Amino acid sequence: MSAPLTDMAAIDALGAFCRTNNVTRTHTSPGPLSGLGFAAKDVFDIAGSTAGNGQPDWLRTHAAATETAPAVADILAAGADLVGRTVSDEMCYSLTGENHHYGTPLNPAAPACVPGGSSSGSASAVAARAADFALGTDCGGSVRTPASYCGLFGMRPTHGRIPLTGIVPFAPSFDTVGWFAREAAVMHAVGRVLLHDRATARPFERLVIADDAFAALEPPLRAALAPAVDRIAEAIPDRRHVTVAADGLAAWSATFRVLQGAEIWASVGAWVEATGPIFGPGVRERFETARTIDADAVATAAKQREAIVAEIDRVVPPGTVMVLPTVPRTAPPRGGDVDEVEIVYRHAAMNLLCIAGLAGLPQISLPIATVDGRPLGLSLIAPRGADIDLLMLAELLAAPTGPLEIAGSPTT
Repeated sequence: MSAPLTDMAAIDALGAFCRTNNVTRTHTSPGPLSGLGFAAKDVFDIAGSTAGNGQPDWLRTHAAATETAPAVADILAAGADLVGRTVSDEMCYSLTGENHHYGTPLNPAAPACVPGGSSSGSASAVAARAADFALGTDCGGSVRTPASYCGLFGMRPTHGRIPLTGIVPFAPSFDTVGWFAREAAVMHAVGRVLLHDRATARPFERLVIADDAFAALEPPLRAALAPAVDRIAEAIPDRRHVTVAADGLAAWSATFRVLQGAEIWASVGAWVEATGPIFGPGVRERFETARTIDADAVATAAKQREAIVAEIDRVVPPGTVMVLPTVPRTAPPRGGDVDEVEIVYRHAAMNLLCIAGLAGLPQISLPIATVDGRPLGLSLIAPRGADIDLLMLAELLAAPTGPLEIAGSPTT
């Protein structure tokens, strides 16, 4: 395990940790995570402190929590110490990591670029070694995107496997607790705790390669991931190429966007109307759109989702793992044009990220490659409930003696 970052000036310069409502806690008992330090995104309740949801008006209008979120409590009970609360994108409604109110946490793997969001501070803290691992949340890609941008392992579990109690609500049918680490073994250990799962991991019998997802990448990025895909295929010889979405991943993403926006407005719309918060660019426009989504559009999208889930379940049946790029690009530069980032990065990324989200499947992003010095993640998606199998596969692939050498990643 790499040495932790302890220089307080360097930690402060990261911009990863909240300043107004930061909080630390000592582990409540020894356990499998003893000796490790973790960070938690600014959406988790911690008794005696207020989760700010990346938004100063939210922080101002909400009281301190009386109980700690079960996900955080489980980690503390497993022996890890909470080293701080981390910056989130505003209201979790972005994938860049740029917060209009609190600034942009550093991406240690590509300092001129954004870290990705909305679990931006958590990714930044882990990539900089200010924490051994960190908790985030993943609705539309808020763990997977920063994992790819920052060169980390990042996990979105099966929807519903980890309770969302004590976490600021966003889009409940998509929301999950996720986590980051620099090392696959730590990812696996944290997953065992959060999932309360001691079952023996099962090997995957077949591999499917998502051709339409890889087609979304420019040739240099496909080339960067190709050796890793080949090595995974060597580990799982029964492999086939598939088109995941016959009607196009962009159509699936549009379905996701309607349902997510409607759920977000149902969760926090009343607060927005009552408070009149000042939103930053991009976030403001997304809330304006979410406000206008009508019931007919939601009903249509819900039917589309049913068909999409059936198709994904056909492509990824039990015993199968699917490989695809985490996102279609490396991290964009900090301070980019909002409209360009929205279309070129966010919408394009959602074409890939929506797959696991719509079907509630577990997905892990692996720190596989770099392009022009910027990390690029490769993802594995497993059937519902196969979280431990997926974490074990990631650990096996990361082993120096295994078929895939991940240890050369720039952040390990």
